[in-house]
Amino acid sequence: MYVASIILSWGGNLEEKVSIILPVYNRGGSVVAAINSVLSQSYANVELIVVDDCSTENIRVLVEGVGDPRIRYIRRDQNGGAGAARNTGLQYATGEFIAFQDSDDLWLPGKLKMQMDILAAAPDHVGVVTGGKIVYGRDNQFRYGSALVAYSPPPAGLLRLDEDQLGHLLLDNRISVQNTLFKRSAVPFALWFDTCARANEDWEFAIRLSQHTTILEVPEPVVLGFVSHDSISRSGRRETIGVLRILRKNKSLLCGRKRERSRLMISVARYLWSAGKPKSAFRFLISGLRADPRNLAELVLSLFRKLMRSLDLTRWASLKT
Repeated sequence: MYVASIILSWGGNLEEKVSIILPVYNRGGSVVAAINSVLSQSYANVELIVVDDCSTENIRVLVEGVGDPRIRYIRRDQNGGAGAARNTGLQYATGEFIAFQDSDDLWLPGKLKMQMDILAAAPDHVGVVTGGKIVYGRDNQFRYGSALVAYSPPPAGLLRLDEDQLGHLLLDNRISVQNTLFKRSAVPFALWFDTCARANEDWEFAIRLSQHTTILEVPEPVVLGFVSHDSISRSGRRETIGVLRILRKNKSLLCGRKRERSRLMISVARYLWSAGKPKSAFRFLISGLRADPRNLAELVLSLFRKLMRSLDLTRWASLKT
């Protein structure tokens, strides 16, 4: 209903080209399905740029085997991670709009047409539209298992057009780039993604982007995602490095946003504690609480909830035995 009301208020169609960038590294078992989910979209004026991030598998043969003239295959000489591969793809993109796909995800039918229509109907200051993803392989509490399903990002935290979107995004990453469509003119950066971060580079990008344009988030799912054994989202170390990059690159900004700075530092402290580095964890925790002592109550509540979930799981396991 939310999407339909936006589209009906406009009632038109766009003919602009959309450039879709798909980075891939050794995902031969899933990349063709990911490609086909893009090329089968009802909005057909697209170019798909597949960037091979120096795979050891023969990805070129798989890509060329699809046999669609809208595909362009680019191979990088050195592995640089998803952010670097996306930046490479952007150098070859010729479309007025930019979208991204991951090599192990599937776009839902109608994803691109719906998002193009929403952007066309949105106010001029809106340069980005993003949706949700149904994720197979974990739940909303980040417990992993083949029978678990999550919706990401959680609908309860939906971005509003009339709020402080920068403050919201500093606390909660609402953008997965494969869920999102960008007006190229709304992104003023020559280099979109931080190549030093191997995870959370989309979060860092969203924080910068929200300072230049407005993001429209709709609650409908547009992507199916699948958690695999090598998924970046399962690497706490890489994700924490991404958070540290956000803290470092936004020092001046965060000086005036103590609540957000505090939350980010506490998240680093949690990882360091789980990684067996209590001294470093304590330093980040104290610094975070000094920035905003009000977060102490939220931290205690979060730990209590985690404890209760653990007790529930223990009780459930004992009943099974």
